[in-house]
Amino acid sequence: MIDGIGIDVVDIERFSQSLERTPSLREKLFTPAEQVKPIHSLAARFAAKEALAKALNAGHGLSWHEAEVINHESGKPDFLFRGEIAVLVDGARVHLSLSHDAGIASAMVVVER
Repeated sequence: MIDGIGIDVVDIERFSQSLERTPSLREKLFTPAEQVKPIHSLAARFAAKEALAKALNAGHGLSWHEAEVINHESGKPDFLFRGEIAVLVDGARVHLSLSHDAGIASAMVVVER
């Protein structure tokens, strides 16, 4: 049964400007493995984390590093959960889809229990 759905979109150029304006933001939002990704990938990962918070109805206060976006060998994106988010997910199946085109990055998350 679907327990939650979240979607988010990010303007890649605006996101890039935010990271340039506030360099510490990159470390705050992304794990070391994520930080080395290109800007379109970072924007999609940010959208994924926002969509996850919406799907879990988690609100604010969760650490950005507790949900790392990874890619399987096939390229399929997925989450690696730690800490409080891992407790919230509690064995649920979490589906993630990412896209970026025409200056926009987007993510959709479905939580299934």
